[in-house]
Amino acid sequence: MIFLYFCRELSTPRMSKEYLYGKTLSELQNLCVELQLPRFVAKQMTDWLYRKGVRSIDEMTNLSKSARASLAERFELGLRLPERVDESADGTKKYLYRTSENEFVESAYIPDRERATLCVSSQAGCRMGCRFCATARLGLRHSLSTCDILNQITSLPERERLTNVVFMGMGEPLDNMENVLRALEILTSEWGFGWSPTRITLSTAGVARELRRFLDSTQVHLAISLHNPFHEEREEIMPIERAYPIREVIDILRDYDFTHQRRVSFEYIVMSGLNDSPRHIKELCRLLDGVKCRINLIRFHKIPDSPYFSPSDEKMLSFRDTLTAKGIMTTIRASRGEDIKAACGLLSAENKG
Repeated sequence: MIFLYFCRELSTPRMSKEYLYGKTLSELQNLCVELQLPRFVAKQMTDWLYRKGVRSIDEMTNLSKSARASLAERFELGLRLPERVDESADGTKKYLYRTSENEFVESAYIPDRERATLCVSSQAGCRMGCRFCATARLGLRHSLSTCDILNQITSLPERERLTNVVFMGMGEPLDNMENVLRALEILTSEWGFGWSPTRITLSTAGVARELRRFLDSTQVHLAISLHNPFHEEREEIMPIERAYPIREVIDILRDYDFTHQRRVSFEYIVMSGLNDSPRHIKELCRLLDGVKCRINLIRFHKIPDSPYFSPSDEKMLSFRDTLTAKGIMTTIRASRGEDIKAACGLLSAENKG
């Protein structure tokens, strides 16, 4: 099912005014100093922006008229409604959003009993070049602003039902470090959304130069896109392996404690005859020895002109059971939204009409 939103814009993408939504408390405090407003106005603004969900500066009614006028002269909120939604037979919804630079990104809303997860994008396109991913074929159009990232949550029609957010959509989050960290700060701060970090997971292909900073700055869960334990084979499907070998990434993880609230998992897209052999299982166990983690197996989702294929159900179960027997908690992630190209590796914002 496809729905189009005809009342599309809360603000038209343009650069004539700066976006207020997506600013942190400290940034708003600096802004108050610049505009000669009392510093406490910054806290009032975070309350309106991230708690009360206003749609215009004029709705911030406990700010003086002169303060609102000063803000409106330079800023707009920057929020935009989704332009399109596709609904899967399994209840998954894929939303299309226009970005501040007039590109498009997609996010996937996945309801599952009492749980409802939103898979958000951090970039329009991606420059990581993973061979099995539709987003990678776009190349990098631009990194999303903090406003663009949070807008996918704030303007989601099902926002009040959300229990979890995963940074697993379009783009590499650690390739857009500053804006992603600001988004995470707003999501988890008392003055922001006030969410527990345990409601959020960030997935990365392994940008090692930013990984320590991410781990030191946040307490959200981490997922590493692994997909092959052998250096040469991983490099064939994930060019990032040349710059940041997976062994280097795992060595960094060994310096952190994942035994309490925060967890680390490894995403492993299973491709028939490519990374699903007994030798891959053996090397996975050696590679992850001593790291408290889980492996999430993901069935490969076919993209046009791809040389890769999904394994049989029996192969997936055997792969899972063998890893589990060797002491690594392993699960098979259910494929959701494949019929609307919302499943893992399929987001591309290709259908904008």
